[in-house]
Amino acid sequence: MFQPSQHDVRRFFCGTLARQQAGLPLDPMQAAAARWIDEHPEYHADLADEATALAAVYTVEDGRTNPFLHLSMHLSITEQCSIDQPSGIRQAVELLAARRSSLHAAHHEVMECLGEMIWASQRSGLPPDGQAYIEAVRQRATRLASAT
Repeated sequence: MFQPSQHDVRRFFCGTLARQQAGLPLDPMQAAAARWIDEHPEYHADLADEATALAAVYTVEDGRTNPFLHLSMHLSITEQCSIDQPSGIRQAVELLAARRSSLHAAHHEVMECLGEMIWASQRSGLPPDGQAYIEAVRQRATRLASAT
């Protein structure tokens, strides 16, 4: 299993933005990342300077979202849906996106479910519960948009 370091992840996103802005070809993973980078122009400055990106520290106390974690979660959800793992996630995300009329908005809700699943797994010491994750996404999809 590929387990990139924090610096690997930051270099990947910085490099993807640089290649995209230079009009250079992107590999399939970079192309997927570029989509989410485009959706988050507020992160472009963070990705524009690799040295600064490598040194940056994001803490909860700062009240600022870690752009690399956020983009990584978008990419993870994209990959989960592309291979439908855990089984059923693609349909659940598609339903949520249809209900919200936005794949981007749906991803942000799925991120909350993904984060809850990871937190529960870490807290309990048990493997992540993919079925609970999918059910949480489905529950969001069946709520009225105004209830979120």
